[in-house]
Amino acid sequence: MGDGNGRYRGTENRLSWDNRLPQWLRRRSREDAAGAASDRARDRLDQLLAAAAAGLPLAPAAHPSGYSCSCERIGCPTPARHPVSFAWQTQSTHDPASVERWAEDQPEANFITATGMVHDVLDVPLEAGRAALERLLADGTDVGPVTESGEGRMLFFTATRGTPEDEDEWWPCELDCHPGTMDEHPGLRWHSRGSYVLVPPSRLPGDLGVAWVRGPEHPLPDPLTLLEALADACTRYAEKTGRHDPDHHTVTWPSSR
Repeated sequence: MGDGNGRYRGTENRLSWDNRLPQWLRRRSREDAAGAASDRARDRLDQLLAAAAAGLPLAPAAHPSGYSCSCERIGCPTPARHPVSFAWQTQSTHDPASVERWAEDQPEANFITATGMVHDVLDVPLEAGRAALERLLADGTDVGPVTESGEGRMLFFTATRGTPEDEDEWWPCELDCHPGTMDEHPGLRWHSRGSYVLVPPSRLPGDLGVAWVRGPEHPLPDPLTLLEALADACTRYAEKTGRHDPDHHTVTWPSSR
């Protein structure tokens, strides 16, 4: 219907809607982004609290800053893969209130779990880990929590070996990772006392990440029940690829900046 000035109300309403549409779309986009961010934060906290509930001692870690590290250390050797505090071993805890406070105060932070306290971690190339996991499950072996890292590693969480009375029967992570052992156990790393690993949902540079294959609700097995299958899979992987993992090193918190 005309308004007496040669215009039609329907056309005027349509023009008004056309003018408001971009604003509505922008507002909807912002609301959707805020909702997605809230969901990610909730999922992150839920995963961290689940790890803490399983007894894994956690502490905040660095996170990606572009393709570098949030620590801003020039030439950081482990970007987004190390704790933020030099006191990470004493700081690590499975207290849910502490974990929730850290997660809220440091919304971008990754988290590490200190090994050798409650648990150890057997760390192998991804292809070898998948083959070993299939074999272990087919054999009915109890397998605990397992993670995959976007940098091509699979981590098997086990009960810690502790500190046996005979120290010759125990070795720290630094010795186990020494290049001299690579030919004997190619690609296999045993994280124990003095080491740590990232826990999901940690993020790595290059849009990579760490995710659970088997969650922390699974009981921790004795590491020796997994060791043979993992060592065999690593040996086959090295023979197949010709790689003995010379470039993969366990680097703990740097002693200097």
